Amino acid sequence: MTPSTKQSSTSQIEAIQSCITNDIVAVNTVIQQSLHSDVTLVNQVAHYIINSGGKRLRPILVLLSAGLFGTIKPQHHQLAAVVEFIHTATLLHDDVVDESSKRRGQNTANALFGNAASVLVGDFVYSRAFQMMVAVQNMRVMEVLSNATNVIAEGEVLQLLNVHNADITDEAYLQVIHYKTAKLFEAATRLGAIISQAKPEDEEALSKYGMHIGTAFQLIDDVLDLSGNALEIGKNLGDDLAEGKPTLPLLYAMRNGNANESAVIKQAIEHGGLDDLPAVLNAVERTGALQHVRKIAEKECELALAQIAHFVDSPYKRAMFTLAEFSVSRSY
Repeated sequence: MTPSTKQSSTSQIEAIQSCITNDIVAVNTVIQQSLHSDVTLVNQVAHYIINSGGKRLRPILVLLSAGLFGTIKPQHHQLAAVVEFIHTATLLHDDVVDESSKRRGQNTANALFGNAASVLVGDFVYSRAFQMMVAVQNMRVMEVLSNATNVIAEGEVLQLLNVHNADITDEAYLQVIHYKTAKLFEAATRLGAIISQAKPEDEEALSKYGMHIGTAFQLIDDVLDLSGNALEIGKNLGDDLAEGKPTLPLLYAMRNGNANESAVIKQAIEHGGLDDLPAVLNAVERTGALQHVRKIAEKECELALAQIAHFVDSPYKRAMFTLAEFSVSRSY
């Protein structure tokens, strides 16, 4: 990332947050208060992962979608924290499954505290999220979040089944994205609408906005895994490839490369590791795979914006447009 690009991305984040500054403070207060446990190790691990520099995009989506309807309520703050807790729990479990040592440029919790502690504290964060959502006393909220967590778990299993599978279809890969990543984005925007007692059609529009944004976000993550600056993206280049994960840029390059390129990518996916990373990156570059996937992400962004076009202009709507732009233009 060049300094100007980084500055642009930072400016986008600041613009997105500008209309909900006080609400973000309120959400962070809820997060810190709700993390408390009498068990010291739980406090250590949970606070470490929560404070490790995440973008807080999912809580922001709860707040912005609520803002479209007027007042952002304490219940919105509570559910924004719940969404962040669910996301955090998945990260703790993901890093154990993937045997990851770096996330957001820092050591993962499992690298510092061990796999057992990470899994168990992940369970604590999940269960704390459910305690908090029950306190909201809204059965519709319970329905949305319990369904979302179940679908996310299915997505995790689907991803596990697809590791080292070079024959996966694009459709099957996108299903994993929709389950594993986009579902929580979708839930976040839907929750903002539910607490604001939005009309069913507005609730549905916002859920689709979240789904498309989440899909675009993950597709750009796939692009950055093969093109980003390791210091900026907070993990090593080619991490997904090293784990044998077939991502959309790899699948495109494998199907559109010459025989040698296709063979080296297939080999890399099926066996993992980074021995062939330079050859894979050359194939990805020559076939235009990154540009191809960026165009798909941009289309998802357009679909997202179409879902909220009918809302009255407001700082919240403009922030949601900026967030969509950030999801595809970011370099970290």
